[in-house]
Amino acid sequence: MNNNTIPFLILIIAPLFYAYRGPVVKKYEDNASANFIYSKPVENEKYVIDKKESVIGWRGSMLFTANEDHVGYVYISKGELTIAKGQLAGGKVEVDMSTITDKVHGSDNNLINHLKDPDFFDVKKFPITTFIITKVSSTNGETIDVTGNLTIKGITHAVTFPAKVEVKDGSVHANGKVTIDRTKWDVRYRSGKFYDNLADKTISDDIEFEMKIVAKK
Repeated sequence: MNNNTIPFLILIIAPLFYAYRGPVVKKYEDNASANFIYSKPVENEKYVIDKKESVIGWRGSMLFTANEDHVGYVYISKGELTIAKGQLAGGKVEVDMSTITDKVHGSDNNLINHLKDPDFFDVKKFPITTFIITKVSSTNGETIDVTGNLTIKGITHAVTFPAKVEVKDGSVHANGKVTIDRTKWDVRYRSGKFYDNLADKTISDDIEFEMKIVAKK
């Protein structure tokens, strides 16, 4: 091979190298751009709970005495729901326990005052009850199961309950019902588990909460 052959080969090979490299690099860059676009995460949307339109109802009863239920309400101080892809994904609710009312007698009566005492919810020491959603699972087209941590009197336990949630026109409407064993949260007054010989003075350990939540962007 003489000195004139080497430059000649370079002139032939160089165009072939760049012609091959160009389309491959461009294809890689196009694919990288496409992957970046389609892998963009879906952002969660926050909806603030409307305190005026939201309420939690409660029901307690005597264990052995028929038709002696007590029904009332308690109100939300603040909260928000997280929506992802049009579905409930999380949230937190804070309830102001000082707002407990009785459906028949209002907020200023012996029953309500007793519910605020240490015998029951000890509202001065524990003014806020919280519920933080930890899991949401679909059961059918209309109902979901909501799991979360319920904290009452500084004690936290997980609860799960069915709920219906509708996301429409910039608002969320959620309705659910859960029954808890009050003694797990150290509400033991006249509980048959801890006191003997109560007879017809025994209060049921079950408390039912029914939630109506409206949240908006």
